[in-house]
Amino acid sequence: MYPYYYHHSMPNRQQEKLIRDLEKAINGEYNAISCYGKLAGMAPTEEEKNRIREIRQDERRHFQQFTQIYSRLTGRQPQPKIIETCPNKYKNGLEFAIQDEQKTVDFYLEIAEEAQDPFIKEVFRRAAADEQNHAVWFLYYFTKAR
Repeated sequence: MYPYYYHHSMPNRQQEKLIRDLEKAINGEYNAISCYGKLAGMAPTEEEKNRIREIRQDERRHFQQFTQIYSRLTGRQPQPKIIETCPNKYKNGLEFAIQDEQKTVDFYLEIAEEAQDPFIKEVFRRAAADEQNHAVWFLYYFTKAR
């Protein structure tokens, strides 16, 4: 299912940047998984709780895909860490999520653009589309919460 990456054919600087970007993406997904668990718990309706849980599942899938790519390229497992604090109020959490998802869309599209491997390109292009979709849902709930 996951092709072998011919990372030796990739110039060193390019590969180092991809690995740094993957580390940042993995940390971002790790943070989102944690934060969205908290947000789902604060959501006022079952419908919102369920949608946020679905979004969290997407983030888990991205985390797993990025981790697999990282492991293939480096031969080791990433060491994700919490790098951002998730707000303690639902509305603030939604606003935080909207901004985070939007920044992530641009970041993932950049990675997709720079990637030489078609599989990596597609994984990040697809993840960017998911993040855009998440931003729209969070914006909808943020607007409703006003």
